[in-house]
Amino acid sequence: MLQEFKKFALRGSVIDLAVGIIIGAAFNSVVQSLVNDIIMPPIGLVTGKVNFNNLMWVIQTGSPAGPYTTPSDAASAGAVTLNYGQFINTAITFILVAFAVFLLVRVINRLYVQKETQEAPAQPVVKECPFCIKEIPVEATRCPFCTSQLSEGAAA
Repeated sequence: MLQEFKKFALRGSVIDLAVGIIIGAAFNSVVQSLVNDIIMPPIGLVTGKVNFNNLMWVIQTGSPAGPYTTPSDAASAGAVTLNYGQFINTAITFILVAFAVFLLVRVINRLYVQKETQEAPAQPVVKECPFCIKEIPVEATRCPFCTSQLSEGAAA
């Protein structure tokens, strides 16, 4: 059983999957930083210095009663909040990740198309005679070995 697991774990597709997950996790932190540190501050400045992470609706106040400036202040007071600002940040992060993955897939698809066109197989120059099974030129209409008359679509 251990040998089977070792064979499975070292299979190429499993290793590729593991590498993809690790790179995805690292990519996620880069995108989170891009959204939280680069994109959202200018948007917050345009919208009146609003920090989207602090946008919330207080559903039920806690003790002490609000107003609360951040969701963590509200949570420490025992208030129930709907943190729609964090959802906005998460949605923007998702859109950026989806766009980046789209661009990556697009580049990979172009590389595959270029590779396929470069490796197009050459047209065959010989075919087999259906009667004597010898190789003869594709253009031949009569076999030079057995002198059989070949039809137009004879075995290629």
